[in-house]
Amino acid sequence: MPTLMVIPARYGSTRFPGKPLADLRGASGRAKPLVQRVWEAALLVGGVDRIVVATDDERIRQLVESFGGEAAMTSRRCRNGTERCAEAAEILGFADGVVVNLQGDAPLTPPSFIEALHKAMARGVQVATPVLGCDGRMLRELREERRRGAVGGTTVVADNSGKALYFSKEVIPWCGEEFEDDEPTPALFHVGVYAYTVEALNAYRNADPGTLETAEGLEQLRFLETGTSIQCVPVSSEGRLIWEVNNPQDVAIVERGLKIAGLV
Repeated sequence: MPTLMVIPARYGSTRFPGKPLADLRGASGRAKPLVQRVWEAALLVGGVDRIVVATDDERIRQLVESFGGEAAMTSRRCRNGTERCAEAAEILGFADGVVVNLQGDAPLTPPSFIEALHKAMARGVQVATPVLGCDGRMLRELREERRRGAVGGTTVVADNSGKALYFSKEVIPWCGEEFEDDEPTPALFHVGVYAYTVEALNAYRNADPGTLETAEGLEQLRFLETGTSIQCVPVSSEGRLIWEVNNPQDVAIVERGLKIAGLV
């Protein structure tokens, strides 16, 4: 399957304006902009034919081209990263195959996550996304983030075949008991990476945001609200810290993850 990887990188983030340009220090102590670190993560993935950063800001385009990347200028009318991926695929003339959305705030994404999505797409699913089982430690961290009013990550519940039933910024399902640090819990952590067929991506772009997408502020809910299933693909963290840069305070957490992974 021809595969296009798109890294959506919007300058005007509500929670963290200018986020793609924010510096993060890796294992060597060297600072690199967030968008460059995500680009370097993308380069480690096998089976990808083309990688492009989709942005609406000239500063980001210039930065991407300065480190040897490719950028596509997309409209500021894009309401989220999925719409930006759809527009980038259209601009590039990518009409058949798989589009991978590696979000521009996820430099800790292991290559194996995206390679697992490739395998799922080969089985004929329309949309696939990776999920991690939460142990007691991760569950407590997610709960604490929500108590502080921050978004530390998204959780998902799925049916017995792995099809997503619902995504939320709240920690779902509710489970009142406490768990040991390494004890498995019923919660699944959703990693914000997606693979789509071009057909599913175009249908998404042509649909309006629904009630659930608007309420949660989660773009993937539009697929569920319009009847497109999302296959949850179980993955392993491989000893990495999996976290995204959603807020300025996440920079320190992701920098720690870069050091754990040995990413310079």
